[in-house]
Amino acid sequence: MKKLFYQLILTLSLIFTASTICAQAPPPPPAEHGSGGNLPAGGGAPLTGGIGILLALGAVYGGKKVYKFWKDHRQIEE
Repeated sequence: MKKLFYQLILTLSLIFTASTICAQAPPPPPAEHGSGGNLPAGGGAPLTGGIGILLALGAVYGGKKVYKFWKDHRQIEE
């Protein structure tokens, strides 16, 4: 009964708040986009730092997976 009550409350709250929640701001009008100069559509956001961080995190995660596989495989052989 308690689980059903919590599911009902969650469902009702999602239904009533779905119309008021906006994930993004509306796009700018077409006439003003890029009229201030020679700007790219993305606004010139720097991507180099983020890509480097993602690559480093991916390398660390991959290294962890390889180490765990190597460690488990070594224990099986012993």
